[in-house]
Amino acid sequence: MLPGARALRAAGLLRPPGAVPRTGAALWARRGPGQRPVWRGFALPAGPDLRHFLRAAAAGQPGPPPELPPEPGSTPGAPKVYLETYGCQMNVSDTEIVWAILQKNGYARTKELEEADVVLLVTCSVREKAEQAVWSRLRHLRALKARRPRARAALRVGILGCMAERLKEEILHREKLVDIVAGPDAYRDLPRLLAVAESGQQAANVLLSLDETYADILPVQTSAGGTTAFVSIMRGCDNMCSYCIVPFTRGRERSRPIASILQEVRMLSDQGVKEVTLLGQNVNSFRDLSEVQFQSVAAPGLSRGFRTVYKARQGGLRFSHLLDQVSRIDPEMRIRFTSPHPKDFPDEVLQLIQERHNICKHLHLPAQSGSTRVLEAMRRGYTREAYLELVHHVRDSIPGVSLSSDFIAGFCGETEEDHLQTVSLLREVRYNIGFLFAYSMRQKTRAHHRLQDDVPAEEKKRRLEQLIATFREEAARANAELVGQAQLVLVEGPSKRSASELCGRNDGNIKVIFPDTELEDAAEHRAPGRAQPGDYVMVKVTSGSSQTLRGVPLCRTTLSRAAASH
Repeated sequence: MLPGARALRAAGLLRPPGAVPRTGAALWARRGPGQRPVWRGFALPAGPDLRHFLRAAAAGQPGPPPELPPEPGSTPGAPKVYLETYGCQMNVSDTEIVWAILQKNGYARTKELEEADVVLLVTCSVREKAEQAVWSRLRHLRALKARRPRARAALRVGILGCMAERLKEEILHREKLVDIVAGPDAYRDLPRLLAVAESGQQAANVLLSLDETYADILPVQTSAGGTTAFVSIMRGCDNMCSYCIVPFTRGRERSRPIASILQEVRMLSDQGVKEVTLLGQNVNSFRDLSEVQFQSVAAPGLSRGFRTVYKARQGGLRFSHLLDQVSRIDPEMRIRFTSPHPKDFPDEVLQLIQERHNICKHLHLPAQSGSTRVLEAMRRGYTREAYLELVHHVRDSIPGVSLSSDFIAGFCGETEEDHLQTVSLLREVRYNIGFLFAYSMRQKTRAHHRLQDDVPAEEKKRRLEQLIATFREEAARANAELVGQAQLVLVEGPSKRSASELCGRNDGNIKVIFPDTELEDAAEHRAPGRAQPGDYVMVKVTSGSSQTLRGVPLCRTTLSRAAASH
């Protein structure tokens, strides 16, 4: 058994296949003859009970007999749900899955909080600040509940996602505000949980699954007419980095079948989406085991100098195969992926990125620290020297590649010397994009059990400020090297700061701003006109900062034509 599974079971978050709980009512379902039972959560009432109807009658509102759920969008009186997303892109993807499930079960979507019958917050637990934002929002929702007219049904509030998984008991009992709690693997159960909550009871399902990927649910895009979309390809993480809560809130790694991913990407292409980002907590460790003939395939090698806490796994179609297939669907659709682990970059993946014009030349290489000693305490599986060797190999394999990274300031036991090594790594690599945060200890993690959070808050803040200043200085230099070059930009829409300018991103995922003017079409298939969201525009860069490039538009074009001209 992997260390990750032991830790999850010790925390009471995962049951072994075939194990039946000794006490308490439970829901188990067999998927077919000879297959192991699947844990579905503790049994809860199936819906409103007699007390619900007695209370309604006493209030002069007789409860009608239950009706079948209406078809999506067909009934004006359908309950309205308001969805709010916190945290990473995976939560954006989860929100789309949640909405697909609720829409199928007769709910309507509203963007107005005051109209909602149900408010669902899709939450994050990676850092304490993310959780505090949710607690603050709940206080606002308490006031909304209090002033709700008595003639309307009670407002139901739900906490979904990682925070639900981590803090179920506290969420349910703190101020008695939240009606339902559902972990990342329990979204299919939402209609039942909401029915229980409608009867005045609290409802929860936070047990993790060994196989849930929502592969059969096509997410409903939450931004209609958008030019970009996220596609979740795998869930969970087995790396068990000592600082990270993800294995305990999202469970073990499991990948969607490639066929279902390709179906979703084709659907997005048909809808006019021009950029798809493949998502996963450890996206490049993807391993599809759904096809029997590939279950004995040898595992690809790790990046040189990298190791894992688990044994190499044989079999399955790997990330390079998926990336190859996805990139063939639409030559005019850009492909990105996040968040990878540096250990999973075999040469076949790098070669594919270099060869395919629609796979973006941007890699996220989360370093977390520049100190080998701290990396060992974090259980990252590599040294500073191995990481730098990978950076050089990536740049040799993909000329002009844009790099981004994650860094943590003030991890357990980090000394000033360790911190300065991280500063020097930022200078040596010169990233284009960075995500930097002060360390926030999370319960259940290895660091919480075995290490001391001994760097004072003020010192964390000082170190973080120095890292950010260093990153910005080096990113500004890296982006300044693009001045004078022509960059292909996918237009996303008007600039937030000026209606007379457009904003988009180049191949390297750097924001580019340019004037909204009438443009010629490079292929001469269209009359001159202004660029629209979803158009590709060639822009000559005139200036660059640590965050943004500015330029002048040259022409509208296509992804394929731009690649051919270079």
